[in-house]
Amino acid sequence: MVDIRVVSSKEDIAECLRLRRLVFIEEQQVPEDEEVDGDDDHCTHILAHVDGEAMGAARFQYINGKAKIQRVCVLKEARGTGLGAQLMRGILETIKAEGKVETAVLGSQTHALAFYEKLGFSAFGDEYLDAGILHQDMKITL
Repeated sequence: MVDIRVVSSKEDIAECLRLRRLVFIEEQQVPEDEEVDGDDDHCTHILAHVDGEAMGAARFQYINGKAKIQRVCVLKEARGTGLGAQLMRGILETIKAEGKVETAVLGSQTHALAFYEKLGFSAFGDEYLDAGILHQDMKITL
């Protein structure tokens, strides 16, 4: 069973940070000082459990009249199962329900552009390096 929800307890946020550490710092070699950016206290955190086990996480915050989705991650063993799409749909539903903005944006690693396009996002702007990984910005109208 998949459970995707907004979390706010210290324990749940610590679980989000643990998943991000595994995916970004350990797997993708993102420098810790770039992954741990000090913005977590200003974000809404989403945690995805599969059969009671934390397998994915993300966060978003409102910046300049848009919802900026960040730090979307799914553990390697859960990739290709549809969990990432479920996680993203949960984030978008949460943002829509809050009714604060009409647009969501994110910076996608270029290898994941097609994943986000299937969810309705479109790329814009030039590609750029973030933490040594090629990215491109994407947006969706809610």
